[in-house]
Amino acid sequence: MFRLPTKLGLFLGLALALVQPAQAQMDPAPADPTLRPVLDEFGGVAGLTALMDDFMTILLDDPRMRPFFENADQVRIKRQLVEQFCVILGGDCTYSGRDMRSSHAGLGITRADFNALVEDLQIAMDRRGIPFRAQNKLLAKLAPMHREIVTE
Repeated sequence: MFRLPTKLGLFLGLALALVQPAQAQMDPAPADPTLRPVLDEFGGVAGLTALMDDFMTILLDDPRMRPFFENADQVRIKRQLVEQFCVILGGDCTYSGRDMRSSHAGLGITRADFNALVEDLQIAMDRRGIPFRAQNKLLAKLAPMHREIVTE
């Protein structure tokens, strides 16, 4: 299956478990009300919640990602990822996490780390039966964040 090169924009939740939450300083990515139908393809907030449960399981099973997540507050990470994805996809949610740059500062995230997380998210989306087109729309919205996340 072909994946967009912009898929590299997703290492979004890594530091949410490693840094203390703070009042959101800015949106996780610009909300796009035209993507509301895409949120529906993800199953709304309930679907995003189920996706994050699967995603976390996959991250913990992946030896490349396990060190970032095994001792983290996984419940908080999943909650903030649901909020973030919901906002990005035009949902009526509020993102309570920090901005991507300060959340990931000092973590030494490499492009390889970033790519591994994106691969795991794609596996989770495939397993949940999320249409490829909907996956790509989300990934395209997340892609610009990689400049604030990859630091090594």
